[in-house]
Amino acid sequence: MNSKKISVKTIAMIGVMAALVFVGNTLQLPKIPTPLGPTRIHLGNVMCILGGLIFGPVSGGFAAGIGGAIFDLTDPNYAKEFWITFIMKFAMAYVAGFIANIGQKTKIKVIIAAVAGSLSYVVLYLGKTFIVEYLIFNNPWQTVSGVLITKGTTSFINALLAMVVSVILYYMIDPALKKARLSVK
Repeated sequence: MNSKKISVKTIAMIGVMAALVFVGNTLQLPKIPTPLGPTRIHLGNVMCILGGLIFGPVSGGFAAGIGGAIFDLTDPNYAKEFWITFIMKFAMAYVAGFIANIGQKTKIKVIIAAVAGSLSYVVLYLGKTFIVEYLIFNNPWQTVSGVLITKGTTSFINALLAMVVSVILYYMIDPALKKARLSVK
């Protein structure tokens, strides 16, 4: 069996990126009140996509999942679903990192990766919302559709923010990381 050891540098960079994901989740507009409860527009997804673009699918995925899960554990409203957040944030960064790292990175591939990662999260989040609201809570379809529209709107705003800002940050940060030999893949 061929096993690849993970380096201390990789663990440290995952930790730093996880911290940035956590902080990105705290950087938010004031909560927006809705009939379904407050909703958030934040920079957490920006950092998740950035992690995937910079560190690749696995390291970026772990950083995104860990940072998102830790954020959830600090808020009683989200704590019970921290493990779901871990899976969904991991998947978002994994998709972005996987697509960006197929062959040579080009600007269009980085943009496509950011779009795909962001949209994969929206699909997962709305899928989870549908399962919870319709299949678990047995809410009527009118209620479920209202929840999906409200959460979908906020999710798409967060996705657009992540698509644009993560690509800009990637092209600002990645050259410096390469120069300092801090790239992890």
